[in-house]
Amino acid sequence: MSTILHIETSDRVTSVAVSQDGQVIFDKADREGMNHAEHIGGYVAEALSFADSHAIPFDAVAVSQGPGSYTGLRIGTSMAKGVCFGRDLKLIAVPTLQLMCVPVLLRELVPEGALLCPMLDARRMEVYAAVYDRALGEQRPTSADVVTTDTYRELLDQAPVYFFGPGAAKCMDVIDHPDAHLIEGIEPLAKWMMPLAERRFLRGEFEDVAYFTPFYLKDYVAKLPRKLL
Repeated sequence: MSTILHIETSDRVTSVAVSQDGQVIFDKADREGMNHAEHIGGYVAEALSFADSHAIPFDAVAVSQGPGSYTGLRIGTSMAKGVCFGRDLKLIAVPTLQLMCVPVLLRELVPEGALLCPMLDARRMEVYAAVYDRALGEQRPTSADVVTTDTYRELLDQAPVYFFGPGAAKCMDVIDHPDAHLIEGIEPLAKWMMPLAERRFLRGEFEDVAYFTPFYLKDYVAKLPRKLL
């Protein structure tokens, strides 16, 4: 197995975790707002010190790759790259929306046949969302959505859809479908990256440390029809 440092700064929470052989052995998070630059260095230093004090060598660093806050992703990516360069470690990128599905699946909150729709908040009735099945197979790729009653209707007419994440609550009244369900309290956190990062590590799915860049929200805004901007 492996020991991985996880860094998540895509939204309002700053979080860092360490996993070893599929278990989270260190976890720290700040939920006081967009304080990534203030806390990430100290959290990473604590995580590294914890592992070093227990003679645990790292194999890789995993970073949340977005979409997410432009500033937050830059801070998290810069820190991840710095640790990789400094300790000669592999870099793993974990899709932010996919990692938000992990706590939902671990808590068995979704029945067989249902779909998962993690959402990150944008302005007004805009969100950044993707749709997955229970095996985390991508049923619809990440996109910038302007949420109306029809945005997810085709999916909802086929199966129950569970919406969650920082952008979900504001959409439920607008979506207004009997098979649309809200799961509260789900946010992107470093500790939820563990199973996805472990899978990428075992498959040898690593990023080029020098050239890796995250998926910024602005990349999706550019794809929206002009009349919606």
